[in-house]
Amino acid sequence: KHPTMKMLLSLIALLSAALLASAAPPTCYSRVLSLSKEITESFKELQTSKDVDSCVATLPRLYLDIHNYCVLAKLRDFVAYPRCDTVLEVNELKEKARSLYTILISYCRRDLVFLTDDCNALEIPIERSITES
Repeated sequence: KHPTMKMLLSLIALLSAALLASAAPPTCYSRVLSLSKEITESFKELQTSKDVDSCVATLPRLYLDIHNYCVLAKLRDFVAYPRCDTVLEVNELKEKARSLYTILISYCRRDLVFLTDDCNALEIPIERSITES
Protein backbone atom coordinates (compact mmCIF):
# COMPACT_ATOMS: atom_id res chain seq x y z
CA LYS A 1 0.00 0.00 0.00
CA HIS A 2 1.02 3.56 -0.57
CA PRO A 3 2.24 5.29 2.66
CA THR A 4 -0.13 8.26 2.19
CA MET A 5 -3.10 5.94 1.78
CA LYS A 6 -2.13 4.01 4.90
CA MET A 7 -1.86 7.25 6.87
CA LEU A 8 -5.23 8.43 5.53
CA LEU A 9 -6.89 5.16 6.59
CA SER A 10 -5.31 5.47 10.05
CA LEU A 11 -6.60 9.01 10.35
CA ILE A 12 -10.12 7.95 9.32
CA ALA A 13 -10.03 5.10 11.86
CA LEU A 14 -8.86 7.46 14.58
CA LEU A 15 -11.56 10.03 13.82
CA SER A 16 -14.23 7.31 13.71
CA ALA A 17 -13.13 6.03 17.13
CA ALA A 18 -13.22 9.56 18.56
CA LEU A 19 -16.70 10.10 17.14
CA LEU A 20 -17.96 6.84 18.62
CA ALA A 21 -16.45 7.69 22.00
CA SER A 22 -18.17 11.06 22.13
CA ALA A 23 -21.48 9.46 21.14
CA ALA A 24 -21.25 6.80 23.84
CA PRO A 25 -24.16 6.69 26.27
CA PRO A 26 -23.56 8.25 29.68
CA THR A 27 -22.19 5.93 32.32
CA CYS A 28 -24.14 5.23 35.46
CA TYR A 29 -21.66 7.41 37.36
CA SER A 30 -21.94 10.39 34.99
CA ARG A 31 -25.75 10.15 35.02
CA VAL A 32 -25.89 10.08 38.83
CA LEU A 33 -23.38 12.93 39.09
CA SER A 34 -25.26 15.19 36.69
CA LEU A 35 -28.65 14.41 38.24
CA SER A 36 -27.36 15.11 41.77
CA LYS A 37 -25.96 18.47 40.61
CA GLU A 38 -29.24 19.28 38.87
CA ILE A 39 -31.22 18.46 42.04
CA THR A 40 -28.90 20.50 44.26
CA GLU A 41 -29.17 23.50 41.89
CA SER A 42 -32.98 23.22 41.74
CA PHE A 43 -33.12 23.04 45.54
CA LYS A 44 -30.99 26.20 45.87
CA GLU A 45 -33.18 28.04 43.35
CA LEU A 46 -36.29 26.93 45.24
CA GLN A 47 -34.84 28.17 48.54
CA THR A 48 -34.03 31.61 47.11
CA SER A 49 -37.24 32.04 45.10
CA LYS A 50 -39.47 34.85 46.35
CA ASP A 51 -42.82 33.55 45.11
CA VAL A 52 -42.80 30.04 46.59
CA ASP A 53 -44.87 28.83 49.54
CA SER A 54 -43.45 29.45 53.01
CA CYS A 55 -43.32 25.69 53.68
CA VAL A 56 -40.26 25.51 51.40
CA ALA A 57 -38.17 26.95 54.25
CA THR A 58 -39.02 23.87 56.33
CA LEU A 59 -37.86 21.31 53.73
CA PRO A 60 -34.97 19.04 54.69
CA ARG A 61 -31.71 20.42 53.28
CA LEU A 62 -30.75 18.89 49.97
CA TYR A 63 -27.02 19.30 49.35
CA LEU A 64 -26.02 16.09 47.60
CA ASP A 65 -22.71 14.30 47.34
CA ILE A 66 -23.01 10.92 45.66
CA HIS A 67 -19.71 9.84 47.21
CA ASN A 68 -21.22 10.13 50.69
CA TYR A 69 -23.16 7.04 51.83
CA CYS A 70 -25.56 9.32 53.77
CA VAL A 71 -26.93 10.59 50.46
CA LEU A 72 -29.30 7.60 50.40
CA ALA A 73 -30.91 8.55 53.73
CA LYS A 74 -30.95 12.22 52.70
CA LEU A 75 -32.87 11.39 49.50
CA ARG A 76 -35.31 9.10 51.37
CA ASP A 77 -36.01 11.81 53.97
CA PHE A 78 -36.58 14.44 51.30
CA VAL A 79 -38.95 12.30 49.24
CA ALA A 80 -40.91 11.23 52.35
CA TYR A 81 -41.22 14.79 53.71
CA PRO A 82 -44.97 15.25 54.24
CA ARG A 83 -45.29 19.02 53.77
CA CYS A 84 -45.33 21.20 50.62
CA ASP A 85 -47.28 18.67 48.54
CA THR A 86 -49.25 21.51 46.96
CA VAL A 87 -46.11 23.20 45.61
CA LEU A 88 -45.44 22.05 42.05
CA GLU A 89 -41.69 22.79 42.18
CA VAL A 90 -41.32 20.69 45.34
CA ASN A 91 -43.18 17.77 43.77
CA GLU A 92 -40.93 17.97 40.70
CA LEU A 93 -37.86 18.03 42.93
CA LYS A 94 -39.16 15.05 44.93
CA GLU A 95 -39.64 13.15 41.68
CA LYS A 96 -36.04 13.85 40.62
CA ALA A 97 -34.82 12.82 44.09
CA ARG A 98 -36.84 9.59 43.84
CA SER A 99 -35.29 8.89 40.44
CA LEU A 100 -31.77 9.49 41.76
CA TYR A 101 -32.41 7.21 44.73
CA THR A 102 -33.70 4.45 42.44
CA ILE A 103 -30.70 4.77 40.14
CA LEU A 104 -28.30 4.67 43.11
CA ILE A 105 -29.76 1.59 44.78
CA SER A 106 -30.60 -0.45 41.71
CA TYR A 107 -28.96 0.40 38.40
CA CYS A 108 -25.66 1.80 39.66
CA ARG A 109 -25.26 -0.09 42.91
CA ARG A 110 -22.14 -1.94 41.77
CA ASP A 111 -20.60 1.04 39.96
CA LEU A 112 -20.45 3.47 42.88
CA VAL A 113 -17.87 3.83 45.59
CA PHE A 114 -18.84 5.75 48.70
CA LEU A 115 -15.80 7.58 50.05
CA THR A 116 -17.40 8.77 53.28
CA ASP A 117 -20.43 8.40 55.51
CA ASP A 118 -20.29 11.88 57.03
CA CYS A 119 -23.96 12.86 57.30
CA ASN A 120 -23.12 16.33 58.69
CA ALA A 121 -21.34 17.15 55.43
CA LEU A 122 -24.70 16.98 53.66
CA GLU A 123 -26.15 19.67 55.90
CA ILE A 124 -24.07 22.51 54.44
CA PRO A 125 -23.97 23.87 50.89
CA ILE A 126 -21.42 22.14 48.67
CA GLU A 127 -19.62 25.36 47.68
CA ARG A 128 -18.99 26.27 51.30
CA SER A 129 -17.73 22.80 52.20
CA ILE A 130 -15.29 22.87 49.28
CA THR A 131 -13.88 26.31 50.07
CA GLU A 132 -13.47 25.49 53.77
CA SER A 133 -11.39 22.39 53.19
